[in-house]
Amino acid sequence: MNYIETTKISIHSSWIVLKLVIPIYILSELFYFYNILDYVSFVVEPWTSVIGLPKEASLAIISGMFLNLYAAVAFAAPLDMTAHQWSILAVFLGICHSLVVEGAILKQIGISNIFSYSFRLITGFFGGFVVSVMPSYWFDSYITSDDFVVSTHDDIWSLLQSSAVSSVVLSAKIIVLITALIFLMDFIKSREFFEKLGKNITVGFSLIVGIILGITYGAGVLIKEAKRGNMSKKDIYFIAIFLMICHAIVEDTLLFVIFGADFFLVIIIRTVFAVLMAYGMILLLTSYNKQNKKDKL
Repeated sequence: MNYIETTKISIHSSWIVLKLVIPIYILSELFYFYNILDYVSFVVEPWTSVIGLPKEASLAIISGMFLNLYAAVAFAAPLDMTAHQWSILAVFLGICHSLVVEGAILKQIGISNIFSYSFRLITGFFGGFVVSVMPSYWFDSYITSDDFVVSTHDDIWSLLQSSAVSSVVLSAKIIVLITALIFLMDFIKSREFFEKLGKNITVGFSLIVGIILGITYGAGVLIKEAKRGNMSKKDIYFIAIFLMICHAIVEDTLLFVIFGADFFLVIIIRTVFAVLMAYGMILLLTSYNKQNKKDKL
């Protein structure tokens, strides 16, 4: 294991993630401060009833899609929603949130924005619809709390100061975690026992990281492998599709559980969806490639 080379790769991978995440993070804060998305929330209003949510949840949905889950929960908190409805929102936004920043990260491993946005939107609405037709008595509220607090700012300068501090903290977190994860992955791959597993170690490790910590870190450890061409297109798509549906699964879900979402059902539904969609898309991709080869012959 070459520690100097791994360090260089870690810093490079961290920088790729940082230069995408930080500007979008600050822009999201500005959007939230000026309530800009309120002007476009009407776009999703017709769809809220399709997935069993009140039309007032449209602002929460659009904020979650383009900003983050904390903004979404802040707008949804005042609504008098049932455990079933909070679970629907948790599944939908668990799949379809922070599209811009996470789409930018996925693009670095070869997934186009058009594919990632459209796939997550379609899957999110389909997942929400499936949950909406389930019996309401299946969904139980385990935790209820009114202690959720969203940071507020009196003026643009306090917001920018807060964003600057948060950006520094986020930067440090990204650099430390991605560096540690890449070192750990390279260490595991360098062991004689695991040498033959090579690519499988990368796939499995990236999936575990993404499921626990989120797309930013799961894709972050893949960047060097993808850039070097060490992974097939099929493997990259499998990981990306799985993580688009099932990432940061505990942390994201707990945010909705505070208001009544069913913790276990939300996790089970997202995991099952991820497995089915990932394998389904890979089968379609394989079938498409075989057909193309036949046509060329």
